[in-house]
Amino acid sequence: METGIEGVITISPSQPGPIRADSPGSKPLTNTAFVVENQKGQVASFTTDDQGRFRIPLPPGHYRVSIKGKRPGIGRYGPFEVDVAPGKMTTAQWECDSGIR
Repeated sequence: METGIEGVITISPSQPGPIRADSPGSKPLTNTAFVVENQKGQVASFTTDDQGRFRIPLPPGHYRVSIKGKRPGIGRYGPFEVDVAPGKMTTAQWECDSGIR
């Protein structure tokens, strides 16, 4: 049975100023590269698709996921901590902070 992490990464707020009730407060973080590290260093990387989704096979263990490279300007893009359990894919829904206010 495959183990690893799968899920969606979103970014919020998606626009400056007040959020209207009929507009989404967050949007998928698309086509963005992330790195996966354990206590020994980088073990994998992945890029989100056009819906912000990703799937990465990993052996069971504790991992830290963060955006690849330095992101200029404001905003927070992880790191996210995750534990991959034996015998299943671990589902994650992470939200990044765009820094827009």
